[in-house]
Amino acid sequence: MSFKIALANNRALRSLPGQSILDAARQQGVVLAYSCRTGRCGICKAPLLAGDTALLRSEAESLTPDEAAGGLILTCCRTPTSDIVLDIESLDRLAGFETKTVPARIVSIERLARDIARVVLKTPPASPMRFLPGQYVDVIAEGVRRSYSLANAPRGDGLLELLIKRYKGGTLSEYWFERAKANDLLRIEGPFGTFFLREEGPTNIVFLATGTGIAPVKALLEELAANPERAALHRLTVFWGNREAESFCWDPVGLGLDVGVHHLLSGADAYWNAARGYVHDAAIRQGIDPDDTVVYACGSNAMITSARETLLALGLPANRFFSDAFVSSN
Repeated sequence: MSFKIALANNRALRSLPGQSILDAARQQGVVLAYSCRTGRCGICKAPLLAGDTALLRSEAESLTPDEAAGGLILTCCRTPTSDIVLDIESLDRLAGFETKTVPARIVSIERLARDIARVVLKTPPASPMRFLPGQYVDVIAEGVRRSYSLANAPRGDGLLELLIKRYKGGTLSEYWFERAKANDLLRIEGPFGTFFLREEGPTNIVFLATGTGIAPVKALLEELAANPERAALHRLTVFWGNREAESFCWDPVGLGLDVGVHHLLSGADAYWNAARGYVHDAAIRQGIDPDDTVVYACGSNAMITSARETLLALGLPANRFFSDAFVSSN
């Protein structure tokens, strides 16, 4: 027996018993908002308007008791036990983007800071990776799989750029920073994620990033730079936070965009004489017009959770806050 899943934009699909709502949608070519696929980031939250579901995995890490009591579910954690109605829409811009596993060769590795590397990959010309700026891929190397946002918009030469942070004790961190070299072969799977520029939006586009969460923001800005007419319709502002000053290792000046960039330091540095604190607090201090602003946030889950709560409390509509949370690997 299968169950019907009805969406807000008159799309419908069916789910088999024991199949998550998210997996059922992906299997039928319907893309719903998601990121981690494990119930840890909360990006696939959806209001359940009618019907019943059962848990496949815990939602407790990213769904509060109040949210659950109010009818929110996580589509990656729930399976229908009856026909259901969800107050979400399919993301049709992602329709037709095939998720696949392809070989990739390391073209170059460049150390941008002590604990940040820029890695450039190339896939075979016969197997290009089609993606939207803002999406991510899984890298499979040395028997380990880790997710990394693509730090560039699609390029004519097909090259893929990653910004990689070193984590103490991280298996792939040791590979990237100690053993990886040009011409190494690995595999990548993707694209994944629903963090991308929406077709229409308000005048103000605010980007919030922490750490290497700047990678997909860089990709989104490159997309805007390639479309000057659209970029001219918006006021672009980036708020980027790091623990160490040397981690501010990228500058959008070369894109030719009119974009305001604000750096905020959270770590101790006696020589830092610029702004400190949280990126969303800095955005609020500058001034947020909730009626004419869309926010794209990427980085730590703590930042995204806090930013979303704070900005929605100021009146920003929930459907104009898009995010991609970097959650630690299991």
